[in-house]
Amino acid sequence: MSFISKWAGLLGLLAVLVIGDQIRINRPGHKYRLTVEVTTPGGIRTGAGILSVVPDRGYSRGGRTTMRGEAVFVDLGQGKNLVALLAHRQGAKLDLDDINYVALRAYGAARGNRVSFNELNRQTGMVPVQGDLVPVLVSFGDPADPGTARLVAGDHAEAVLGDGYAIRGLTAEVVPNGLWPIDFGGVLGEPVTRGIEAKLTWLAAPGELAATALKAAGLPAGSEIEAREAFARK
Repeated sequence: MSFISKWAGLLGLLAVLVIGDQIRINRPGHKYRLTVEVTTPGGIRTGAGILSVVPDRGYSRGGRTTMRGEAVFVDLGQGKNLVALLAHRQGAKLDLDDINYVALRAYGAARGNRVSFNELNRQTGMVPVQGDLVPVLVSFGDPADPGTARLVAGDHAEAVLGDGYAIRGLTAEVVPNGLWPIDFGGVLGEPVTRGIEAKLTWLAAPGELAATALKAAGLPAGSEIEAREAFARK
């Protein structure tokens, strides 16, 4: 074997090891489908999204579990909508981390015992998302205008959406990770849901429009990066 061939082989092996390590670090610990059902005068309307949760396996994340996915947008018809954000309200603050543990805690509550993070991929069926597990809900009078956001109370949705509207329920369902990172659909596995920018077009624009939306709904915005994470995470 020539000197060049030997080094080419070593570099190839190094590349395989690096790629493999990146897949190990960034592969989701689990994925779950968050579904939102709303009762409307015209019947039940549903929206859902696949979210992936990635535990800290790397060398520089500082132990923080991260998420990929987007807020769940429900088209209610008649120009109305409901959006389940990737955030929870914690007193005067907006918590962006609790969404990572919604499925974990929902399965634990439904099973009546603690479910560990490593066991979550073995759970089956849909479980209710209730109480403090329900993320912040907002509605936009005009989805193209972030300043029209309004906070929706889970037990009094009609106050914002109108008579005949009510939150029917939220559910979580663990779905297979698939062949990440080539989980493009079908037998490869369901990918993380994308497309919120087509519904809330201002999310694709520069500036502090995500913070504008949160403030319009009476929510603490924090930095623009934090505000955007309430709607979408890459």
